Amino acid sequence: MYQNFIKVTLDTITAFIVLILLSPIFIIISLVQALSNKGNVFFTQIRPGKHEKPFKLIKFKTMTDKTNHDGELLPDQKRLTKLGMFLRKTSLDELPQLVNVFKGDMSFVGPRPLLVEYLPLYSKEQRVRHSIKPGITGWAQVNGRNAISWEEKFKLDSWYVKHKSFLLDLKILVLTFLKIIQSKDVNKKNTATTTKFKGNNL
Repeated sequence: MYQNFIKVTLDTITAFIVLILLSPIFIIISLVQALSNKGNVFFTQIRPGKHEKPFKLIKFKTMTDKTNHDGELLPDQKRLTKLGMFLRKTSLDELPQLVNVFKGDMSFVGPRPLLVEYLPLYSKEQRVRHSIKPGITGWAQVNGRNAISWEEKFKLDSWYVKHKSFLLDLKILVLTFLKIIQSKDVNKKNTATTTKFKGNNL
């Protein structure tokens, strides 16, 4: 009842209200992004959602598209902009995902939507994370975020799927707010992005 109706309704209504309330911030960031990134405001990428159904994830762009002499993208750390660093530190880069929540692609709370290329690499237990909608934040994010291993993240995701409830979601949202204020566990030391998942045997 909660997962299939109450949570969906709360997500849609809350996303609509928050989008309206935060629209000034949304507009300001978009304008600054357009000026500093030559018009490139958003980062979009196809991610697997509930039952592995693909959807287009939306975030504010935090890295440039600078390449080397061979036309290959420079390392993430060299492409991460100062504004992008601020957006990540404050989690404001995730703000456009409110649109994903309103559309029904995502929920406020759930396992984070990862790359499509990871799908063949999951174990049966890890694949459970796709039995529900992905979230802007989740149990793994408030228990280490990018500072813990992939195996730990997936265990936390599986635990959430099995124990999901309104009170747990409320707890995760409160802890997420505290994490944002403290700017904790954004990325591992000396990295601009988290390392890629390469499978359970690597």
